[in-house]
Amino acid sequence: MAEEFDNNLVYSQNVTEFVTVAGEYCGFVENTLRFSKKDFLDKARKLLPLIYLKGSLLSGFESVFEDENEKFVSEEEWEMVNESVKKKLGYHDEYAEVYDPLTHEQLEQSTALISDNLADIYQDLKNFISLYGIGTEEMMNDAIWECQLNFEEFWGQKLLNALKAIHAVYFGEDSLDEEENDEEKDDKGDEIDTTNWILTKRQADFNKGE
Repeated sequence: MAEEFDNNLVYSQNVTEFVTVAGEYCGFVENTLRFSKKDFLDKARKLLPLIYLKGSLLSGFESVFEDENEKFVSEEEWEMVNESVKKKLGYHDEYAEVYDPLTHEQLEQSTALISDNLADIYQDLKNFISLYGIGTEEMMNDAIWECQLNFEEFWGQKLLNALKAIHAVYFGEDSLDEEENDEEKDDKGDEIDTTNWILTKRQADFNKGE
């Protein structure tokens, strides 16, 4: 365990602004089915660059604890978010991925899904804001440190990949307005109910104890 850490850093402007935008993103994708496809893409194309900017400003954090941070998002919760985005985007969910920036190799017939990228980003950001919101200052520090590391090695690239695909769909030739069909009317019945999520229960218990 590190002997000292700058506890003021966990309350810095860069951190609090990142917490705010991360929370907005998580609430956004948890309620994907409340949006039309066009509005969802419009919101995503504006929110993702902001998350990238604020994530890139996180710096100077080192881990305090040797143990791994607690995780809050279950596999089932990841699947629920993933499926809601997949349903909303339909055939626009899949995009071609022909270049791997990590290996600098040209890929053959490789495809990826916007829904996978957005769910992966959600998982990291939700784990982060959950621990940051209910932890001690040392735990808050480690939550930021882990999120900073994952941004550099994992979800930062996922975000850029998704943003590129979303941009192409939003400004593409397909008329997104014409795709608001009868299935959209049933979306409210398919919204994600988070009341039974472990995280939601834990946060409710925490709020009662305040």
